[in-house]
Amino acid sequence: MAIKALLKTWESEGHSPLSRRDYCLRLTIHDLARLRALHEMYPARCEDDLLRELISAALDEIEGLLPYREGSQVVARDELGDPIFEDVGPSRQFYELTRKHLKTLQEEAEQN
Repeated sequence: MAIKALLKTWESEGHSPLSRRDYCLRLTIHDLARLRALHEMYPARCEDDLLRELISAALDEIEGLLPYREGSQVVARDELGDPIFEDVGPSRQFYELTRKHLKTLQEEAEQN
């Protein structure tokens, strides 16, 4: 989700499944003041929800900014018949590592 879309989300409901693990982080005073300002503006969202959604939006943005690097192997052809080359850059690495960790986390959740 793009950060721009968060304002609309904060005015509505809906949550994704949460992990079992808690994370603790220390914010700068300035960031904490901004977080509290958002909480005051959107009181239906607790500070934890706001942080979780901000982190999710930032990760989505980072994922979109990771560069594609064209490899040498053709993996498909587009509608005009032009080759589509494999991605050998950080975007592919991030996608594959995310998939690996998601599978592990889902398996752990099923066992508990």
